[in-house]
Amino acid sequence: MTIGSRIAWDDTVLPFQLDRSDIRGRVARLDGVLDRVLEQHDYPPAIEALVAEMTLLTALIGQTLKLRWKLSLQVRGDGPARLIATDYYAPKQDGTPAQIRAYASYDDTRPLEGKPFELIGKGYFAILIDQGKGTTPYQGITPIAGGSLSQCAETYFAQSEQIPTRFELRFGHSTGVDHEGWRAGAIMLQAMPKASIPTPPENSEAEPQLLSADDILDGEEGENWQRANILLDTVEELEMVGPLVQPTELLVRLFNEERPRVFDAQPVEFGCTCSPDKVRQSLSIYSARDIGHMTTEEGTVTADCQFCGAHYVFDPKTLGFEAAEAPGDTA
Repeated sequence: MTIGSRIAWDDTVLPFQLDRSDIRGRVARLDGVLDRVLEQHDYPPAIEALVAEMTLLTALIGQTLKLRWKLSLQVRGDGPARLIATDYYAPKQDGTPAQIRAYASYDDTRPLEGKPFELIGKGYFAILIDQGKGTTPYQGITPIAGGSLSQCAETYFAQSEQIPTRFELRFGHSTGVDHEGWRAGAIMLQAMPKASIPTPPENSEAEPQLLSADDILDGEEGENWQRANILLDTVEELEMVGPLVQPTELLVRLFNEERPRVFDAQPVEFGCTCSPDKVRQSLSIYSARDIGHMTTEEGTVTADCQFCGAHYVFDPKTLGFEAAEAPGDTA
């Protein structure tokens, strides 16, 4: 097998369906995308792992939804890892790549050791969907739960969408002869329930309980779900991240008896939508006096994009609601 054939599936999301089980899913391979996301910042290893996991989740969830514009995932906590934010931009045309960007904000004055997920502390996991102009953005929030970002996402789908969902993720930094950089693979399973969803009593004084797949599925649907998950439990790390096992081959290895059927793969790339105009718009609410407080000793106003690291320099006279007409900025 040549190197070219080994990396043919890098930075793709492959949709599939298990016809026997009535379960849909996605297989993701993100390699160059993770390299681009993580090279923008010198994150500590624990924060790097959280960003990598969140990026994989975003690729899987974004491709599942029929997006016209943007999906955002956010995790906010009271621990050292204060914020992890990702954006998935839907392809502008069929056959073109979707775009992903991600970054994290953390408190480097506090210890950043131990299990990455524990650095988040108490907080919430949020999914935001923006379908563009003329639509109302959707936001769903669930508390931080479980022992990983993947389990937070599973809880969100069970609680907010009543859709049993499973994520299996593997990632790491490779130093192989033919590849040096991040290799990452992930599988997502979703069952579309047909049974009625249980609802808690209206006057219950008990603490609210988060739903799980066991609360949503029963009977044959529950058996199908359990069987598919048992098969997914057998996956090995090298099968997930590649490059020797292609996603189509992986599906046959795992789910051959479930009759897997694949659809067109979606390419994914790193991309950022920042621009001088967007920075200028975000500063348009400030007065000339406010802009003066932001001006450096060199007589300019600067801004940095947290996602891609772009550095912008503006003439302060062109900023705020009292701005002059002529722009004077550089990037």
